[in-house]
Amino acid sequence: MEYLSPPPVRRLSLDQEAASVLAAVPERVEEAAPSFVSAPRRRVAPSTFAIDRMAVEHVSIAYAGKPAVREVSLPIRQGEVLALIGPSGCGKTTLLRSLNRLTELGRATTLTGRITLDGSDIRALEPTALRRRVTMVFQQPNPFPMSVFDNVAYVLREQGSRRPRRQALRRAVQDALQRAGLWEEVKDDLDHPALRLSGGQQQRLCIARALAAQPEVLLLDEPCSALDPRSTETIEELIVKLREEVAVVIVTHNLQQAFRIADHVAFMYLGELVEYGPASQLFRAPREQRTQDYVSGAFG
Repeated sequence: MEYLSPPPVRRLSLDQEAASVLAAVPERVEEAAPSFVSAPRRRVAPSTFAIDRMAVEHVSIAYAGKPAVREVSLPIRQGEVLALIGPSGCGKTTLLRSLNRLTELGRATTLTGRITLDGSDIRALEPTALRRRVTMVFQQPNPFPMSVFDNVAYVLREQGSRRPRRQALRRAVQDALQRAGLWEEVKDDLDHPALRLSGGQQQRLCIARALAAQPEVLLLDEPCSALDPRSTETIEELIVKLREEVAVVIVTHNLQQAFRIADHVAFMYLGELVEYGPASQLFRAPREQRTQDYVSGAFG
């Protein structure tokens, strides 16, 4: 039987060739920024002002004695989008819901610390009145099973002591739909069932319904998680525009989204506020190692 000769063995000189091979390997970058920070941030125009609307002061929240939020302090300003980021179960949605006292609806919930709206403790405000001033849009679009017009008009009717006629509400309904970027798409279909709208349109209708109350603060809990990329882009552009009219707080698991639209970002982990700062700084040069690990994808 004929045997094939083995392939030639390449021999390296440890002093010369091996050194040159190692020199060709790039040195590891310890604090590399996530790749998405090179993408453009979505901006219609720089914010021209910032007005303090709410303040979270040393707030801790527990469910049946189990801590969910620990000693968090944050400013919430009109003219800015504040994004709350962090892994699931870190307390960001609990904190968001506490801003209009929705956490009180759960059993055995305790809150210590102080949350103020325009300098007043929100616990001194009647909950329904507070939720008109601090409105919320949820993760899944939840339009009422009624017409497009009546979805927005419902909020306006509930605010008055007498039920106004449709004609009296038309201007306010149109204004809310325009602010939500939906008017041109539905102006000829105001009497059509809202449930026939697309998912993105339904979510913008829910935003219009929230804006109809003329709030000072708009809370958004993962508003794009159930939407396609085109609808997500439309709502992100809307959020950036709305920050001039209301203070906007958004909970998102999408770090790219937070980078695109947020002015300030708060990173939470295990109920604690690990880091708060401008979006560009927090994503490009975070101060805390846990923040660096999270935004670079090491965990989460």
